[in-house]
Amino acid sequence: MNNIVAIVGRPNVGKSTLFNRLIKRREAIVDSVSGVTRDRNYGKSEWNGKEFSVIDTGGYIRGSEDVFEAEIRKQVELAIDEADVIIFVVDVEEGITPMDDTVAKLLRKVTKPVLLAVNKVDNAMREKDAIEFYNLGLGEYYTFASISGSGTGDLMDALIDAFPEKPQPTQEEIELPRFAVVGRPNAGKSSFINALIGKERFMVTDIAGTTRDAIDTKFDRFGFEFNLVDTAGIRRKAKVKEDLEFYSVMRSVRAIEHADVCILIIDATRGFEGQDQSIFWLAEKNRKGVVILVNKWDLVEKDTMSTRDYEAKIREELMPFTDVPILFVSALTKQRLLKALEATVQVFEARKQRIPTSKFNDYMLKVIEGYPPPALKGKYVKIKYCMQLPTATPQFVFFANLPQYVKEAYKRFLENKIRENWDFSGVPIDIYIREK
Repeated sequence: MNNIVAIVGRPNVGKSTLFNRLIKRREAIVDSVSGVTRDRNYGKSEWNGKEFSVIDTGGYIRGSEDVFEAEIRKQVELAIDEADVIIFVVDVEEGITPMDDTVAKLLRKVTKPVLLAVNKVDNAMREKDAIEFYNLGLGEYYTFASISGSGTGDLMDALIDAFPEKPQPTQEEIELPRFAVVGRPNAGKSSFINALIGKERFMVTDIAGTTRDAIDTKFDRFGFEFNLVDTAGIRRKAKVKEDLEFYSVMRSVRAIEHADVCILIIDATRGFEGQDQSIFWLAEKNRKGVVILVNKWDLVEKDTMSTRDYEAKIREELMPFTDVPILFVSALTKQRLLKALEATVQVFEARKQRIPTSKFNDYMLKVIEGYPPPALKGKYVKIKYCMQLPTATPQFVFFANLPQYVKEAYKRFLENKIRENWDFSGVPIDIYIREK
């Protein structure tokens, strides 16, 4: 599982610029998720062969200047809890500000690695000015210029060195599927897990996960056996506001990257909100299986909203990835919980299924013959061969004479045809067009 890096600091010091530079370091593995906030806030990066996830806390801070300090304090506290390494960005042009002092005071109390990154250092004079930041009491600092990229290499080297060693999962942990229970605060994650586990505690063993706070609960009931990755109640802080999206996303990143299938629990009384969407797309971008459980369905007035209308509304928000199981449950009354487990297991099986190349070609080449890619500039695209790639998640390659002329709309058509003939419900699919 990837390490998580949180970029913290007061507004306008260059956090987002550094974030953008990090996630574009290697284009092939860049994944950015746009939530309901104004900025991109989650991505993946790589340096010297090591992949890691990056959280830009700046994307979550809302409001006028007078509330910034309180918001930053919340972000830093959550980053301290959830990240493996923290990059604290400051601005050499403005020097140490009272807000920098506040953040530094919080960071001095933690045992996690903190990298002090002094931004906008693009000449020798500013290198001398940066010495002032020793006064923050965080030890060594790293100078860089986020716009030009100068100095970021040294910062990244230090970052990789600061990552903690991750213990290797045991053979049992590798073999058992991992299902992560994710969702916004108070959606009913704890109730769902407690309802599954029940009072027969002897059937549950706690297995230490790969991090201090990701605990796998081994589940073995009703003919199912898997590890349940619990994000509910992990070091919950009373001071963290319930409506803070950062809370949901930070807690979910670690669990999602550690899972095979994500069980996204939403509150039926609140609807499919921005935080739910952020977590859903986080799972989709990480190519994880997804099952959506609409919890507290027993509290909804059925006269005003039927399951069909409610489901249609959710699928509209999920477009274009609408082939996702949606179940209406109640953790309180245990309504449809077994069906939810069955659906999750089905998604897990679908995610690892392999389609024989001969069968895949027999079906897909007939589809393509009946509806070939549109001609472009008088040139016709011909696809003569296709196959499923030997990857952990479903990926398919189609070999064509002019792959550059195959547009996204036709890729979606191919994906839809694959889903029509094979069960990939809840599983993201990748389609590649390559030159034959």
